[in-house]
Amino acid sequence: MKLLRHGKFGNEKPGIIDHEGKIRDLSSHIPDINGNSINSESLKKIGAIDLSTLPIVSNDTRLGACVGNVGKFLCIGLNYSDHAAESGLPVPSEPILFSKATSAIVGPNDNVEIPRNSSETDWEVELGIIIGKKAKYINEDEAEEYIAGYCVVNDVSERAFQIKREGQWTKGKSCDTFGPTGPYLVTKDEIPDVQNLKMYLDVNGKRMQDGSTNTMIFSAKHIVYYLSQFMSLNPGDVIATGTPPGVGLGMKPPVFLKAGDTMKLGIEGLGEQNQICIQG
Repeated sequence: MKLLRHGKFGNEKPGIIDHEGKIRDLSSHIPDINGNSINSESLKKIGAIDLSTLPIVSNDTRLGACVGNVGKFLCIGLNYSDHAAESGLPVPSEPILFSKATSAIVGPNDNVEIPRNSSETDWEVELGIIIGKKAKYINEDEAEEYIAGYCVVNDVSERAFQIKREGQWTKGKSCDTFGPTGPYLVTKDEIPDVQNLKMYLDVNGKRMQDGSTNTMIFSAKHIVYYLSQFMSLNPGDVIATGTPPGVGLGMKPPVFLKAGDTMKLGIEGLGEQNQICIQG
């Protein structure tokens, strides 16, 4: 299934894509797509609905982030071997963990704000994992049981805030609008091999990132297992799993976003995002 949320920011309604690619409203069955509605039992009930009986939603309706009320927005850094090489950094021996503030989350086609005093705002197409079941001290071979599905994330980053200012990466990752998420939560049964998905990102129509999840250092299953050793992962939590090469910081000379720039990005089977950069 491809689940989504549609409507005005902060007042999104649940939806689903039918077999003809039309958006159908799920409001008569569930109040939202969030941690309460993406467990295996709830997803099974949604899967049994005759979608033709649901109201059609106009294609020009705004899409929100594909999961609401996110408790934790966790991210893994330097998780692609070719991106680590691009960055001139060694391949990590363990996943590098940082957080994005949940207030950064926006819809897949919402504007991205260039923060005040920003000089190095950058792009990162990433595979997102959405947790469907509480995970704590789990084994790696059972980790997939705890995943509800996957999505596209643009881990927008302000490199000067992230790297050149004091402290941790969080403030360079958490500016408002720095977490476009969606368009869909694609349930895991629709993705035969999550470790072999093509992914791309264009800036102003120019291909910047052209990669695949097959160069991930730590797999989606390993990441869920690993994080569960340090904290509980709860239904609705989102994990961004790293980016392939082609980020602005890695260009020679570096290239960064400015107001008026456009981004188009997507992952095979998970949909596409389109954003315009505006001055914040």
